[in-house]
Amino acid sequence: MKKLFLIRHAKSSWKDDSLSDFERPLNKRGKSNAPFMGDKLKDANILPDIIISSPAIRAKSTAEIIAKKLKYSKKIVYQKEIYEIGESAINKILKKLDDKNSVAFLFGHNPDLNILAEEYGGFDENIPTCGVVELSFDCERWRDISSQNAKFISFDYPKRYKID
Repeated sequence: MKKLFLIRHAKSSWKDDSLSDFERPLNKRGKSNAPFMGDKLKDANILPDIIISSPAIRAKSTAEIIAKKLKYSKKIVYQKEIYEIGESAINKILKKLDDKNSVAFLFGHNPDLNILAEEYGGFDENIPTCGVVELSFDCERWRDISSQNAKFISFDYPKRYKID
């Protein structure tokens, strides 16, 4: 059994228009939502074996904040293809994961995470900022993950709790 958590980056700032899209940092809400969702994952005893993230500042920051909340001590794997290429690259990255990793967290962007959630789990709602979609796969090897062995498990997001 493999588990995948698709986690959209927390809310980012558009305040400084001199920054590229890649460089946009988290805004105030993002900086409070990321640790909140980290606590929700920790309270549910969900711990990743591996964390993979887009290197874009907003995704990287979200991954680091949640990793800290979960006391994740391994290195976060940053894959520029998540930001540059998107959903097709993410599929390739997932299928190449070491099978010793049963639980993977993937931090990225929409629309790519929405596409993957629908492709694998039939989940067709929008994943809002800092939203978490949990999928399970009835297989032992990451290279074998597919829509046929995937199951949607859960969906959570900060605004559900009316925090800011």
